Amino acid sequence: MKITHIGFLFFVAFFLASCGSENTGTVSQAPAPAVKSGIDKSGTPTKLAEGEVWENGQKYFVLNVPYSPEPTSPDLLVTGEENGFFEEYGIKLKSVGAVPGNQVIPSVLKGLIHTNSGGHINTTIAAISAGAKIKAVSQKTETSQRIPHKVAIVRTNSPIRTAHDLVGKKIGTSSVSGCSGYFSLAYMRKFGIPDVKNASNLVVIKEVVLEQALRQGDVDVSLMHKVPEYYAKSKEFEVIFTDYDIWENRGGGTPNFFHLDFIAQHPDVVRNFVAAMAKTVNWANDHPLENRQITARRFNIDVNTVTERYYAPNAIIKDDSVTVWVDVLKEFNEIPEAVPSEKIYTNEFNPYYTS
Repeated sequence: MKITHIGFLFFVAFFLASCGSENTGTVSQAPAPAVKSGIDKSGTPTKLAEGEVWENGQKYFVLNVPYSPEPTSPDLLVTGEENGFFEEYGIKLKSVGAVPGNQVIPSVLKGLIHTNSGGHINTTIAAISAGAKIKAVSQKTETSQRIPHKVAIVRTNSPIRTAHDLVGKKIGTSSVSGCSGYFSLAYMRKFGIPDVKNASNLVVIKEVVLEQALRQGDVDVSLMHKVPEYYAKSKEFEVIFTDYDIWENRGGGTPNFFHLDFIAQHPDVVRNFVAAMAKTVNWANDHPLENRQITARRFNIDVNTVTERYYAPNAIIKDDSVTVWVDVLKEFNEIPEAVPSEKIYTNEFNPYYTS
């Protein structure tokens, strides 16, 4: 389906109808928060509150979570669950099944799920700008030069090589929101192309078939969540730019967020979730292949279709990974005014964060 780029405000208006500023601190080896055992001094199980379950002498809080309909990157909730990190911190994850990306925030707002499995930070920012009562509490992916978040590929015989070559070309993307829609626009804007929205021709196609669309000539460029090494030996495709070329290591942030009411009502649960997520991302950085294999096994897919990712150490949210997207959304008139950092995210629940 071919469409031109549309305003992101339509998206946030749709889901809303359906339903202190921090700088990045230094990493410290603070102890993980203690899990409430659920047993009083006499050894008797305490009364269970809503959302809690009792298993094998331990009290757990059950978090309803979605899984990606078509995972092309490791699902860190699955990684943490498989390794027992969430149970270690008194949390059980209950899958509600696959939730389309554009329904994740509405589902959190309605209380159908508690947190997200994916989603780029700019989606969170736009939603908060439109009035959504959510806040990011931990970071998953982060861009590095070797492992960028996003790449643009062309056929090896393509004449397209520069930002100016993109003008008027058919650019295949998995969505016009999230990171995808702004990726090529920001690249063109960086090199001085005026009115990039009209200069671009975004074609929305599922990412799992974007390579085939490029192969068949249905699009001229495809925007992929893969790493350059994946295409280094390819005889069909090559990378012409990455998100690192636009924002260096600032552009690839994907946070976990919760409803503000849930954060206020269950701060210990959020604190334990963040501690478990920090342990998960650190393990994933140390075990990149095993991280991909876990998702491949869970979803019964080829591990080669699951892309390696780099993650924010200790799951700490860096302020510039947020403000860079505030600037992008403001620049493209997708939010009416800049949203302050303290309204978007907090590191206060992270045991490894020091201000």
